[in-house]
Amino acid sequence: MADEIIDLTRYLKREPTSDLPKGTMSLWGADGERSRFALPLWRIIYLAQGDRAVISWSYIQRQARLNPFVVLDIAADPARREVDGANVPKFDPDEGPSLIDFDEEGLVIYLGSRGGRIWTLMVDGGPGRTDPLERPAREDILFLAGECAGLLFLRDLADDAPIE
Repeated sequence: MADEIIDLTRYLKREPTSDLPKGTMSLWGADGERSRFALPLWRIIYLAQGDRAVISWSYIQRQARLNPFVVLDIAADPARREVDGANVPKFDPDEGPSLIDFDEEGLVIYLGSRGGRIWTLMVDGGPGRTDPLERPAREDILFLAGECAGLLFLRDLADDAPIE
């Protein structure tokens, strides 16, 4: 992770992926303490060259049905909340954090489990990336995903997810 101060202009130089004004961001589910997810998700989107990041959860027994927890969308307003679990692999609750890169389609990061739920971070691919992430970007993304996992599990925000 770079030790420099975040220069917002560097992030805004990307070509827009939609007709929305440059620099548009829409958040869903980021009320109160959950607003702390905004910055790491935004940086992950930039590094992965994506256009949306979603922290979601599913019950261990029904991992194909993903429920959004926090969404940051830079290509749509309001934020797109629907999450397709078809491409998300089944994670073992005992495994460590991992990143699965689908190139232009995006990526999935297993954040952890708690209380019978699996937590993942998904990034939808944008129009610019066709190659796998390079090592420095992967490392930075995993570091930022660790921040998200820390918010979920150390600040007990995972306990705020609704029970179905």
